[in-house]
Amino acid sequence: MSSSPFLRKIREALRVRHYALQTEKSYLYWVRYFIRFNNLRHPSELGNQEIEAFLTHLANRRHVSAATQNQALCALIFMYRHVLDKPIVGLRFGMAKRQARLPTVLSPTEVARILSQLKGEYWLITTLLYGSGLRVHEALRLRLKDVDLEGRSLFIFQSKRNKDRYTLIPESALHPLALQIDRVKALHDDDVAQGEGMSSVAPALFRKYRGALKTAAWQYLFPSTTLCQHPHDGYRCRHHKHHSAYAKHLKAAVQSAGIDKRVTAHTFRHSFATHLLQNGADIRTVQELLGHSDVRTTQIYTHVAGQRHIGTLSPADRLVNRGDSGQALSGQPE
Repeated sequence: MSSSPFLRKIREALRVRHYALQTEKSYLYWVRYFIRFNNLRHPSELGNQEIEAFLTHLANRRHVSAATQNQALCALIFMYRHVLDKPIVGLRFGMAKRQARLPTVLSPTEVARILSQLKGEYWLITTLLYGSGLRVHEALRLRLKDVDLEGRSLFIFQSKRNKDRYTLIPESALHPLALQIDRVKALHDDDVAQGEGMSSVAPALFRKYRGALKTAAWQYLFPSTTLCQHPHDGYRCRHHKHHSAYAKHLKAAVQSAGIDKRVTAHTFRHSFATHLLQNGADIRTVQELLGHSDVRTTQIYTHVAGQRHIGTLSPADRLVNRGDSGQALSGQPE
């Protein structure tokens, strides 16, 4: 089914609109699932009733999260609107409401314990996640040209919502970064000597910068250990390290450090913002470093940092200050 003309048409529609490769994979997965759920009937024969039954199945039988259910619905909306030219109207299902949660944040001591269990590239990636506030895909997609050791800054190219930004490099990462750059250049020299040396880029960039993709500047800071075929343009190239490799090492480090919290790569970004605010950083500065479009997105970290409660005295503490604690708290457990 993956090579069917219909699915190829969906893939082409996604690429024309410059959807991310991961989004392409996810949307194709949900379309295939939808077709199989309906006994291989073509989506053009299906309507709201089948879509609603599919979403009900995901929610009640598979117990998927609100985010996953929304992604499946977005995939079907895209297919009907842009491929079948049959926009979905009158659907009884809207986007599932996602429960608002405060992010998990590590203490500086916990971050240090995790870092002590990591080595080499994985230590450096984690240091940049925590010390520069990067998302994991931003760290993995860094190229040598994006690292300014002298200016102590990183250039983040077209991250979430295609926004560019600069962020800082922690001092502790400067020397390890210099060593990593030297290792990447040596690996690149070996690739070039064997007739390779191309770095992978988006199709639009490939057409624009094809002549420069064999230079060291375009190589990934954290390159893959093997060469691969580019999924869009078909040339042999060296991509960046896969996020699953990092996740595997992080999971082992968290377990070895004895941390009981649920820790993902994004936890270090949350911790970066929270610790900056706790140390007195201006919220607008934190917003800029994180790349948030709206300061209200950044304000969630003021809740985590406790800044909204600074100077607020608990009623129980007022009892203690009055000298009434012996009587008022006499029911406390022994």
